[in-house]
Amino acid sequence: MSSKNIVLKTVVFFGSAKNVIPPWGGDARLGDRVVKWVESTLKSRQATLGDAKTTVTISHDVSIIDPLQVFGKDGALSGFTGGELRAPTFFLKPDDLPQATKDLQETIRAADAYLIVSPEYNHSIPPALSSLMGHFGGSLYKCKPSGIVTYSPGPWGGQRAAMAIQIMCHELGCLPVSKLCGIPTVTELLNSDGTLVDDNADRMWKQLPELLTQLEWMAVAMANQRSATGTF
Repeated sequence: MSSKNIVLKTVVFFGSAKNVIPPWGGDARLGDRVVKWVESTLKSRQATLGDAKTTVTISHDVSIIDPLQVFGKDGALSGFTGGELRAPTFFLKPDDLPQATKDLQETIRAADAYLIVSPEYNHSIPPALSSLMGHFGGSLYKCKPSGIVTYSPGPWGGQRAAMAIQIMCHELGCLPVSKLCGIPTVTELLNSDGTLVDDNADRMWKQLPELLTQLEWMAVAMANQRSATGTF
């Protein structure tokens, strides 16, 4: 039996730029709990693909792209542009882009897979997420897979946003896997540091591993094809 270790470059797009505690209390940004849980899951994951003859062990090199940082002071998408998407990067000459923007562009280009962690705003995509991903052209995303994790303070887990995010990912060329992960009532399930309130209590925790299994299979398959034939 042969074996192989593969480290996937996995970029996590955080879909929320909210940074204010509402009058009724709670977290300034509920999604921090979810992103910490997702990041911990990715970094500790050792998955296997293959059969009795060939085994591939998968791990993840994780990059988190946070709109609060990217659009904030001295961020990669501040100054010449902003959250309102004044200047998509592909509308500008490469030499006109700040170095921080070029570095972010290269992180996205070099990724093997994308994971989007997002709330639901008005039953759709948060503006921070569509602006963040839309600043970059489809040539960076194409021929790679994506996975979608949504969350909410209420019972629906942000799944209406997931439907819209799927369409956006199709257009960008990072094809979403079929398995979705939706986390409802976040504060009842995740502590502020992203650990589980009760890791035996909820079948919700089966969702992300199942999504990642699909994402990893597609990432390896698409990387092999890019290596063999390039992209279209």
